[in-house]
Amino acid sequence: MNPLPLVTSLSNPTVKEARALRQRKGRSQTGLFVVEGLHHVGEVLETDWEIEILLYSPDLLTSDFGRELIERAARLRVRLQPVSPKVMESLAEKDNPQGILAIVRQREWGFGAFSKARSMVALVSPQDPGNLGAVLRTIDGIGADGLWVLDGGVDLYHPTVVRASMGTLFWKPVVQASFAEFVAWADTHGVQLIGTSAHAELDYRAIAPREPWALVMGSEQKGLSKEQISNLSTIVSLPMRGRASSLNLAVATGILLYALKAG
Repeated sequence: MNPLPLVTSLSNPTVKEARALRQRKGRSQTGLFVVEGLHHVGEVLETDWEIEILLYSPDLLTSDFGRELIERAARLRVRLQPVSPKVMESLAEKDNPQGILAIVRQREWGFGAFSKARSMVALVSPQDPGNLGAVLRTIDGIGADGLWVLDGGVDLYHPTVVRASMGTLFWKPVVQASFAEFVAWADTHGVQLIGTSAHAELDYRAIAPREPWALVMGSEQKGLSKEQISNLSTIVSLPMRGRASSLNLAVATGILLYALKAG
């Protein structure tokens, strides 16, 4: 597939659309999001996610791997749009962009994605995109089956989520639902729900989970409410021996996941 003519104008419609996807409103209205950088674009090209267009700057994309990505995209018949360095820099989230950016269609997973799942994570109203992305990456690292995002929170397709997930977003299902819907689904499928509380008597290292199970983590600010905890089957605590009262959400999730997988 031959690329389109080089775009040099910041007011080009495709460039303006890509820039609008930095904001949640733009992503919500179009159902699209941005994937930036060599590694992340390489990951999405390995999947069956729908790529609307791939923008690249020939002057910035000088590595062999970068050129291979363009060739691979061409073989997949992805629409290719070369742009000037100035245009690419206007679209990039960080300084010194790598010169490649894909506009990708969002995907909505149904509950059936977890019909055969043995281990999962559920985050209740996560607020920090870096945490959400890092949890996804840890899910992949530990070999869990996917993620539930409950009762809203940060946009799943926020650029920081995409970047922090290191490509896991494209490989692991993420189901968005209400807490009540999740609990009802878990009850129907016999899923052990494991939550955390600073007041729990059971140390996280003492639990031996039964499959299928889901680790349920509250939001960064509020944790799990008493009502939410009452719907869970097992509550564990992480000991805090210093002055800090709690751990970062992604750190705590990682510690618990590795302990549960080892249990």
